[in-house]
Amino acid sequence: MKRNFLAILILTAFVSWVNPGYAEIRLPAIIGSHMVLQQKSEVNVWGWCGPSEKVTVKASWDTVTYVTKGTSGAKWSIKLKTPAAGGPYSITINDRTILEDIMVGEVWLCSGQSNMEWSGDQKLKQSLEEAPKANNQKIRFFYVPKATSDNLQEDLRASWKVCTPEEMIHFSAIGYFFGLKLQKDLNVPVGLINSNWGGTPAEAWTPKEIVEQDPLLKDASLKLNPADWWPITPGAIYPAMIAPLTRFRIAGVIWYQGESNTSTYRTYARLMTKMIGGWRAAWGYNFPFYYVQIAPFSYGNYNIGALLREQQTALQSVSKTGMVVVHDLVDDVSNIHPVKKMEVAHRLANLALADTYGVSGLEYQYPQYKGMILEKNRVRILFNHVERGLMATAKDLNEFYIAGEDQKFLFASARIEGNTVIVWNKAVKFPVAVRFGFSNTGIPNLFNKEGMPVNLFRTDSWEVKTDAVVK
Repeated sequence: MKRNFLAILILTAFVSWVNPGYAEIRLPAIIGSHMVLQQKSEVNVWGWCGPSEKVTVKASWDTVTYVTKGTSGAKWSIKLKTPAAGGPYSITINDRTILEDIMVGEVWLCSGQSNMEWSGDQKLKQSLEEAPKANNQKIRFFYVPKATSDNLQEDLRASWKVCTPEEMIHFSAIGYFFGLKLQKDLNVPVGLINSNWGGTPAEAWTPKEIVEQDPLLKDASLKLNPADWWPITPGAIYPAMIAPLTRFRIAGVIWYQGESNTSTYRTYARLMTKMIGGWRAAWGYNFPFYYVQIAPFSYGNYNIGALLREQQTALQSVSKTGMVVVHDLVDDVSNIHPVKKMEVAHRLANLALADTYGVSGLEYQYPQYKGMILEKNRVRILFNHVERGLMATAKDLNEFYIAGEDQKFLFASARIEGNTVIVWNKAVKFPVAVRFGFSNTGIPNLFNKEGMPVNLFRTDSWEVKTDAVVK
């Protein structure tokens, strides 16, 4: 009996070796039932099989049979053409592997550190209140587990989930509310990929070689403070939490991170420019990358938060990026996790709706510093995106500071004149520089008439004091 059993095992192994079609087709976790595929695109479907094994793929939205065969490395890949948004559909592979309940729509990656990660798991009130209503067949979640690796990974342990109260409560609040607004306003299915890790610096999300080959970035990375709860090593997260996703077609990325880079603010715009470039190179196209400017918070050292926000402002020069300003949504500067996540998500969604999808009539552009004009002992500040003028939410404008050539900034009086602001202080007879909202905790009260907060700025390029500890 034992000899017969052994003979069967040997025969089975021999048949598998001489007949590659006998091998099992395997898919990565990101390709599965309940997923959302990017609409009107060529999307990758891939996996593993026997070397030279024939693989056929059929999608229920058309009549085409796609055919390929396994490589000598036991891998296969096919590109499918997706229709306009709709579903549910199914995909059949080799007439036996069936993926069901597939939607076609818009797919977004939600990434960053804890402000992107925060959900009902952290008792976030907005998530807890929304959860009972969160039954939506047109929203799908894919939650990437926290992991690190020294080598690029091709797969991970996760699966697509339909949006239900039980699933939504654990998902990024910003990601969910962003996706919900897109789903309602565009009337399409939305797939959300949640890949984030609280506390992580951007270096850990960047391909290691990008940081290691740049002396400035490498030197800055050595100054990051070690932590017990998250990795700080360049490239630690990218191989396990981003690389396995790069063959999956996405519409774009939303990002909320930067708090853990305040100590190395000088290189943040450079780092993020290269990180975005590295991600886009891995995906093979220039997808939109929209991010949240970090909120006011009482960091231990003067001005490091403002300097990081300044770096984020500069990052807007990278093509197909966009930033949302959120300082007006903060109630408590001692809490690094502002609780108004739905409002932040809606600002990101309006940016995507206008910039990516061409939806008109949305207020999504933030007034930003354009220039200054010296008028004797006063300074006139000019702004972009103030065509209808400016307004304040209090009688007196706050957070304006003015200095002469002595570089000593004093609190300034300020007055709105149409779409400009006049700034002065009688003690500064010959002003040369103005700063606005330029501190860790500053919450300015200046907006355009559409209600969008004016971004912080400074007109000078002087060295900013950071070494003093805030008491």
